[in-house]
Amino acid sequence: MARNADVERIAEALVANCREGKERDNLDAFYAEDAVSVEAMAPPGEDREKKGRAAIHAKHDWWEGAMEPLESSLQGPFYDGGGRFSVIFALKVKERASGNVVDMQEVALYTVEGGKIVREEFFYDLTPPS
Repeated sequence: MARNADVERIAEALVANCREGKERDNLDAFYAEDAVSVEAMAPPGEDREKKGRAAIHAKHDWWEGAMEPLESSLQGPFYDGGGRFSVIFALKVKERASGNVVDMQEVALYTVEGGKIVREEFFYDLTPPS
């Protein structure tokens, strides 16, 4: 597999920050100003895509306000040999409004260009819990 030093540097640092609970540090350090974030489904009344680092910060604001983290782990990074890497996240969170506890897994796919993350995409099970 070909190596991409920018991708590996960003991926290793992003994963290290996530393991330490410093996800926010990743946004300003590694994301392009015009980066795009894509969710598997849109929150009610919103688009699946958030464009720009400020919009991605706002998405984090919403998540932190709506969810209380209980447990988390991750696997990766995994590389495609080009300009992308992925991380598998496993989370247990409590919805602040309802008190419901949710277990979830998601795959995050990051695209790196010019030494910055320009796109992140999240893949997860869209089946409602039973």
